[in-house]
Amino acid sequence: MTIAETCRLAGQHAGAAAFSSEEEKNTMLARAADALVARSEEILAANGEDLARFTREDWLRDRLMLTKARIEGIAEGLRQLIALPCPVGEVIERHTTAGGLDIARVRVPFGVVGIIYEARPNVTADAVGLCLKSGNAVVLRGSKDAYFSNAAIVRVIKDAIRACGFDPEFIQLIDDCSREGAREFMRQRTLDVLIPRGSASLIQSTLENAAVPVIETGTGNCHVYVEASADPEMARRILDNAKTQRISVCNACESLVVDRAFAAAHLSDLLQPLEEKGVELVGDEEACALAPAVKPASEEDYFTEFLAMKLSVKIVGGAEEAIAWINEHSTHHSEAIVTRDDAAAEKFLKEVDSACVYVNASTRFTDGFEFGFGAEMGISTQKLHARGPMGLRELTSYKFVIRGSGQIRQ
Repeated sequence: MTIAETCRLAGQHAGAAAFSSEEEKNTMLARAADALVARSEEILAANGEDLARFTREDWLRDRLMLTKARIEGIAEGLRQLIALPCPVGEVIERHTTAGGLDIARVRVPFGVVGIIYEARPNVTADAVGLCLKSGNAVVLRGSKDAYFSNAAIVRVIKDAIRACGFDPEFIQLIDDCSREGAREFMRQRTLDVLIPRGSASLIQSTLENAAVPVIETGTGNCHVYVEASADPEMARRILDNAKTQRISVCNACESLVVDRAFAAAHLSDLLQPLEEKGVELVGDEEACALAPAVKPASEEDYFTEFLAMKLSVKIVGGAEEAIAWINEHSTHHSEAIVTRDDAAAEKFLKEVDSACVYVNASTRFTDGFEFGFGAEMGISTQKLHARGPMGLRELTSYKFVIRGSGQIRQ
């Protein structure tokens, strides 16, 4: 099929998701989750084909790689969706006018959701599960690097849905993985919304080429700010976790901001766990002087999502300067403050302009699974419609439902 035909086919079968009951959707999700685990060897074999052809950076390889544990985690994300209420049909607000019209704002599915993403096969299952539970058809366009993995996951899920008596053709996978194919997909007006997940270049290309609305899931130049009053041991643990627990994800810390008063006494100790793990440390002159492991940073370093064992360090003269620095250099994804000063914490929460802001916790929690949303479509860094982890409600729109008793307008 052509790309246009594939998108139309998903739309033609959208009712299978939109009009299924919550019980039916949960049955499909449960069967799909079980099938992913039961057929994990088949999926791993397909993933092995992708890995055998893969020659790019290690952090991208980590995103592409599947293991039995990761497949079980993907299946658990689908099972979590079962426990969450379906948002479709939810009455957001309701009132009666002076003329007796009953007006309700009601959640409805988008319709056909297009997902374009890079070498992350977990996105395939997450997207299907979220779209199914929120009543949407879904058209998936992954990268050529993960094609065999994506195709295997889609095949397993569709087989499971078909086996329990439902129509799975609201799920479609684009076969054309070329760049021109990507641009053609972005221009399909049979899609109702398009969601890119991946690099800044993919997101920018989607914004430039899309013929339908785009929900931007942004890159993550995330910061940890260690304020003057911070507990040194807490700061060490949070920074170590935020940076090294998994370096290839968008909620990993890429930049450390440290209050000058704290840095003078504790910077070397703060950085020691990272240094021992081989993290490349770059920073300003003050950071270099205080910690020999820190080498000079370029201006570009402070704007970069490294997705690697590298961290930028900036010394500041208090919360005001830290907040200004973060707002200027971040991608507005996730930022954390480590502090024992309640006033500094509240100022940080109020003034930092990012989707998720933390006090005394790692940025690694910015995740639909960790937030209790189940699988997620991504982390939206834009401000219209959705912001932060995109769960079920973020995949719905609304319509007004008006009930009358014969009223006519005078």
